[in-house]
Amino acid sequence: MAVAAAKTRLFLEVRRRLQSALLILSEPDEGGMHLDVSITPTSLLMRTPDGCTETQLPAEVRLVPSSCGGLKYIPGDGLHLRLQAHTESSPQLISAFNQSLQAQECCTFYCQSCGEVTVKDRKLLRVLPLPSENWSALVGEWCCHPDPFANKPLHPRENDCFIGDSFFLVNLRSDLEQEPKANTKVICKRCKVMLGETISSETTKFYMTEIIIQPSEGSFPNIPRSQFVQSIIAQCLVELSSARSTFRFTIQGQDGKVYILLWILNSDSLVVEPLRSSRCVKKFPLLEDTSEADSGSACNAIKVLYHPCIKSRNEELASTWESDISVHPLTLPSATCLELLLILSRSNASLPLSLRQMNSFQKCKKSLEVQLYSCGLKALKQDFLSIVKAKRLSSLKINGSNGSSLSCHK
Repeated sequence: MAVAAAKTRLFLEVRRRLQSALLILSEPDEGGMHLDVSITPTSLLMRTPDGCTETQLPAEVRLVPSSCGGLKYIPGDGLHLRLQAHTESSPQLISAFNQSLQAQECCTFYCQSCGEVTVKDRKLLRVLPLPSENWSALVGEWCCHPDPFANKPLHPRENDCFIGDSFFLVNLRSDLEQEPKANTKVICKRCKVMLGETISSETTKFYMTEIIIQPSEGSFPNIPRSQFVQSIIAQCLVELSSARSTFRFTIQGQDGKVYILLWILNSDSLVVEPLRSSRCVKKFPLLEDTSEADSGSACNAIKVLYHPCIKSRNEELASTWESDISVHPLTLPSATCLELLLILSRSNASLPLSLRQMNSFQKCKKSLEVQLYSCGLKALKQDFLSIVKAKRLSSLKINGSNGSSLSCHK
C-alpha cells in the first residue's frame, strides 16, 4: 500500500523511567472524519479517507499495543491515549566541555556565532570544576580555625581552565598585547557579540553559550545558533539538578536582571513529532527554520515549566525565587537570555494545546542533545477549553498488533 501524507498530526512522548508513553492524535484540519490507528511495537499507522501515514519508532523504543487505555478526547487538542513502552535507560550525560576537550590538549576558542578565533593554540594542563558559588560561606563549618581562604578568589594559572555552572575561567595574560581592565566585556571582533567578561587583569570568563572549544587540529563546527544554545542550557540544567538536587532556576543576565524562571519536571523524555508544523518557526523569524530537520525526528528532551520575567512581568514571583536558597541562579549574557526565551516560546507553541500550560506555568521541551519541552505559567481552565470550537472525529478505531481493538464513535 502506498503511504501518503495524512493531515493528522502525531505527538508521542515516551518516559524512560516510567516505561510509559503518551500518544496524541491532533484534530483534522477540516471537519470530522474516520480515523483508523494501528499500533505495533515498532510503528504507528494512521489511515483516513485521504490516505495513510506510517511512523517508525526509534530503535530503542518498543510499545506494548495490548496496554492501550485512557482514551479521551480534548476539544481543540485531539485524542489522547496512554500505553506501556519498553525503552533503554536515559543516555549518559556528557559534559559540554569534555565533549571536545581534555587536559593536555592544545585547543582553540571560537566565537560560536560567527566562527572567529578568540584564543588560538592554548595548551591546558589542568581542567578543573569550580565549587558551588557559596563554598566560602561553608568554610566556617569545616574549619576550627580562621578561614584560610578569606579574600582569596579562585583564579586559574596560565595553563588552567576552571569550569563553572555556565562559564569557563581562563588566564589570558600571555595572549593579550596590553593588560585588560577588570569587569569589562569581552566582545567578538567580527560579529560584536558579547563572549564573556574580564574578572581581573589576568582572568577572563567565557560563557559556554558563546564559545566553542575545539582541539587545534580540528575545525570549527557550524552548529545552528538556537540548537547550540538549547543544547548547552539543557545540559547545564540536568547536571546542576543532579549534582545539587535543585530543580528551580533563575536565568539572569550578566547585569543581575532576571529574565526567566525555570522549573524542571523531568529529564527522561523521548519525544517523537513526525509531522511537526512549521507555523511556530514562522512566528519567530529570528530563529533558524528547522522544520525540515525536525520532520520525522525523535529527540531526548527535558521537560520544564517557565515564567517570562521581561517587561515587569512576574516581578513579585521573581523576587520570591531570588530570596529562596533552593533556587539556583544561572547567569548568561542578556542577549542570550532573550534568545532562550524565544526558544522556549517556540517549543511551547509546537506542543499540543493541552501540554502547553500547567497551573500558572508554561511548558517547554529541551533536547539532551538537548532540547527543552516547555510549558507556560498560565492556568489552563476547563471553561476556557469548552469555548474552543472543536472539530470532532466522527469515529476512531485503534488496533493492537495482537488483534485487540479500541473503538470510539461520535
